[in-house]
Amino acid sequence: MKKETEGSQSTSTGKPATTVLPYQTPRLRDHYLIGKKLGQGQFGTTYLCTHKSTGAHYACKSIPKRKLLCKEDYEDVWREIQIMHHLSEHPHVVRIEGTYEDSVFVHLVMELCAGGELFDRIVQKGHYSEREAAKLLKTIVDVLEGCHSLGVMHRDLKPENFLFDSPSDDAKLKATDFGLSVFYKPGESFHEVVGSPYYVAPEVLKKYYGPEADVWSAGVILYILLSGVPPFWAETEAGIFRQILQGKLDFESAPWPSISESAKDLIRKMLERDPRRRISAHEVVCHPWIVDDTVAPDKPLDSAVLSRLKQFSAMNKLKKMALRVIAERLSEEEIGGLKELFKMIDTDNSGTITFEELKEGLKRVGSELMESEIKALMDAADIDNSGSIDYGEFLAATLHVNKTEREEHLIAAFRYFDKDGSGYITIDELQQACIDFGLGDVHLDDMIKEIDLDNSCFVQ
Repeated sequence: MKKETEGSQSTSTGKPATTVLPYQTPRLRDHYLIGKKLGQGQFGTTYLCTHKSTGAHYACKSIPKRKLLCKEDYEDVWREIQIMHHLSEHPHVVRIEGTYEDSVFVHLVMELCAGGELFDRIVQKGHYSEREAAKLLKTIVDVLEGCHSLGVMHRDLKPENFLFDSPSDDAKLKATDFGLSVFYKPGESFHEVVGSPYYVAPEVLKKYYGPEADVWSAGVILYILLSGVPPFWAETEAGIFRQILQGKLDFESAPWPSISESAKDLIRKMLERDPRRRISAHEVVCHPWIVDDTVAPDKPLDSAVLSRLKQFSAMNKLKKMALRVIAERLSEEEIGGLKELFKMIDTDNSGTITFEELKEGLKRVGSELMESEIKALMDAADIDNSGSIDYGEFLAATLHVNKTEREEHLIAAFRYFDKDGSGYITIDELQQACIDFGLGDVHLDDMIKEIDLDNSCFVQ
C-alpha cells in the first residue's frame, strides 16, 4: 500500500499529471554538459555532468518519465527530491544541487561521490579492524539518527547506497539514494514490503513497521562488515526471508570467536526481532563499542573476512547485472499479463489471493497442477506466513514457477554477455558488460574463481 504525500502532482481525474515538479525549471543542458554514464538504478541512470560556467563536476540522475506509470510513481520522485532537500544540511548525506524537468526526463543534479562504494574501499585498503568498522557504522547510524530526528525513514539501507566523496584517505562516507524513503509521524506504521532481501527487517515482511526497521538494516551491515557474509542467507529470496523471520544468529563460526564481546552485544541489540525492544539509532551511537576508542580492537581482522567481503560484493554486482538484462527482456505486456491473471484469480478484489482462490483460478486457466503442488506454491510465495499472497508475492512466485520462460530469459542474458557467441563468457566479455552497465572497472578475478569451478577462465 502506497502512502499519499503532500505536494504530489495529479489532475482532478486522478490520472498522473505530466510533471513531477510543481514549478517550471530551466533546461538542464543550458547549464550543464552531460558526460559518461556512472551507474544505473531501477528508475534512473546517473551521469557525470559539468557545470558550464564553473567547471565543477556533479552527478546527474536522469529519470525517464515513460517509466513513471502512475500517480504514485510521480509522487515517489517528488518525495525523493523533497527528502534530499530536507536532509541536505547533514554532513554525511549527498547534497542535491538542483532539479530540472523537461517533457521527457526529470534530472536530479547532486554532489559527485568519486571515491567508490563502501565495500570496495575496504577491500582496496587491505588493513581493516573492528575499530575501522566502528567508525564506518557510526557514520551510517549518524545518517539514520539525522533522518529519524527529521521524521524520515530510509527504508533501503544497504552498503551500495553509501559512497565515499573522493578517492583520498580522509574521504567522507555519504548516503546517496533516498528513492524509497518516506516522511513519517511518531507512531505511524507502514505496510509496503520494500527494501533489499538481505537487509530487510522481519516486521517489514510482516507488513507492519516503523523507523526501527532501519536500525535492523544497519545491524545487518555491521554483521557483514565484521564477517564478510550476511547473517541471514539462502539460495532464494523466499529462503532469505524465511531465515530473517526464523533463523538464528551465527556467532560460532570464524571469525566470530575472535571478535569482541562488545561488538556482538551491539549486533544482538540491533538484530532484535521485536522492534519494540530493538535499540534506537541514538542508542547505537551511544554504545561503548562506538563511543569508547579502547573497546573496539585495532588489530587487523582475519584476512578471510576481506576475501569473503570481496566475493559477496562482486557476486551482488554480477547478480544485479544479470537481473537487469533479464528485466529488460521482460516486456510490459508479460508483466501486464501476470497482473491480469492476478486480478482474475482475486475474485473478491481484496488485493490478496487465498489458497481457494488460487486453486479455482488455476483451474479456470486450464492448469493441471495437483492440490499438493498448489499448496507448495502457496507456501513458497506466502513470505510473511499470512495465509494469503499479495501481488508482489504472486509476481515473485510466478516468475520463479514459470521456469521455461525464465530459462529463455537467462539464455538471452547469457547471450548478451557472450559477445562472440562462443558459448563461454570470458573475463573480457564480463568486463565489457560492467562498462556497458556503468559499473566501471569491477575486479572480476575473484568473482570468476568463485564461479569458474574447472579453472578454464570461462563461464559456461
